[in-house]
Amino acid sequence: MTVVIDTLSQPRPRHPEKANRPDTPILRKPDWIRVKAPVSKGYAATQAIVRENKLVTVCEEAGCPTIGECWDKKHATFMIMGDTCTRACAFCNVKTGLPGALDRTEPEHVAQAVAKLGLSHVVITSVDRDDLADGGADHFARTITAIRSVCPTTTIEILTPDFLRKDGALERVVAARPDVFNHNLETVPSRYLTVRPGARYFHSIRLLQRVKELDPAMFTKSGIMVGLGEERNEVLQLMDDLRSADVDFLTIGQYLQPSRKHHPVVRFVPPDEFKSYETIAYAKGFLMVSASPLTRSSHHAGDDFARMKAAREARA
Repeated sequence: MTVVIDTLSQPRPRHPEKANRPDTPILRKPDWIRVKAPVSKGYAATQAIVRENKLVTVCEEAGCPTIGECWDKKHATFMIMGDTCTRACAFCNVKTGLPGALDRTEPEHVAQAVAKLGLSHVVITSVDRDDLADGGADHFARTITAIRSVCPTTTIEILTPDFLRKDGALERVVAARPDVFNHNLETVPSRYLTVRPGARYFHSIRLLQRVKELDPAMFTKSGIMVGLGEERNEVLQLMDDLRSADVDFLTIGQYLQPSRKHHPVVRFVPPDEFKSYETIAYAKGFLMVSASPLTRSSHHAGDDFARMKAAREARA
């Protein structure tokens, strides 16, 4: 007798690599972290356009707390190259595993959605695609080109992986001329082994520095989360590292734990500490700083881009 075990129809865990980890407690959120549930008509309209074009957004996949506010204003951050990441960072809620093949029509679908939403500024990010020879660099470039052809006045901000060990990948993306090149450090170097084990802190710093070498006029941006066990002096040193790479824009937000299997929140940082970080970062020379408990990489990205441009022009 043959026994057949059906392993295909069972729902696959979102984070199989975390399944056997012990649960960690989830701290009660303080009052300053509260957000409203997304129920507005604007939210529903944005959701309909995303579904119609079969697109993935990091807003949904990463469980962003500001999705209601952003989608109500028809602001969405598109996540290209699928919904499955080849890495397994301890903080991230994006699904992990082996991704499927690239959708070659995706760049055009993203461009169409940008046009329907009437975006003056769009943010494009992606999962890590370590399975691809170029890490998805060409797909990023094709998406930028598609948006430019349909929406020539829309400014484009990209939030990329680190393209670790992918020769020529960064150069391909920069050649497509996005307006803002964002790559997040996520945390201080002492936390990398537990928080971002597949990445290398100084590789990410060098990546941002290399963007400026390739195109000095391109705006660069990076962001971190706090509340992961970092020390204040480490955050200040990270600011110096980013300024040594001539990074223009820094975002700092509170880490929020997606599940009991993810890295725990060590501490909820109060708003006055975020304000202190913002003041220090401006003093260190950043053109633009966004630091608050609910700050996320693409939160208010269009307005912040306009302010960053104005700050550069004022210094010229």
